[in-house]
Amino acid sequence: MATVLVVEDTSSERALIVEYLKSGGHRVIEAADGQEALKLFGECQPHVVITDLVMPGMSGLELCRQLKKNAKGKLPVVACSSKNQELDKLWALKQGIDIYLTKPFNKNDLLNAVANSTIEI
Repeated sequence: MATVLVVEDTSSERALIVEYLKSGGHRVIEAADGQEALKLFGECQPHVVITDLVMPGMSGLELCRQLKKNAKGKLPVVACSSKNQELDKLWALKQGIDIYLTKPFNKNDLLNAVANSTIEI
């Protein structure tokens, strides 16, 4: 299964995402913000990153741009956001987000996003 870096500033939402992913057989690395995610990215080399978009300090879009710039090869980035307007989704896709999930999402939505975003594991 995939190694997934989860970046979410709300601990309860992060715990739920982690639970869903682990129940799907994935290895999960957790970060509470973009700076921590950048540090962990270099250490864990995830297959996919799941990030919130609205976070203090560094937004999920800023994180996405940094990760894609630093990644060797293609790095799938999945956004999980409460921003549900079509313009928000389009802007995120233009910034490098590969899959956009709107909160609330369910376990199957999340596992399908990871399965559809990962290339070769």
